[in-house]
Amino acid sequence: MAGGLFPVDERTPKQFRDRFRITWMEQWNQDYVDLDVEGCIEFREKLQGEFQFGTVQGWLDCRFGKREGKPLVEFSWQGASDNDDACGRGWAVLDGDALEGRIFIHASDDSAFKATRKKTRNRRT
Repeated sequence: MAGGLFPVDERTPKQFRDRFRITWMEQWNQDYVDLDVEGCIEFREKLQGEFQFGTVQGWLDCRFGKREGKPLVEFSWQGASDNDDACGRGWAVLDGDALEGRIFIHASDDSAFKATRKKTRNRRT
């Protein structure tokens, strides 16, 4: 392709299109993760999504691939942390209904996290 650009599939893979409950974070206890709402990360069609844990929330710009044969999402995000503008990046690997990865807050904290697919939601096919 011209300019060395690679084509981007404009769709979020079906296995990711859902809401995942954050069940563990390396840097913060579950009381903080669930401070305002139940900590979660959600992926939507068209490479987008959002997350919230504690006082951090962000809107995702996602790219999908594979790592060691498992589905992978890498993302950048922008949003807020403690009511201040914030941004960062992250990644996660999907193994069945389990999501495991790391989220980075630009020039601040980062944390590994684990999440599980919400069972109460109707999973889109």
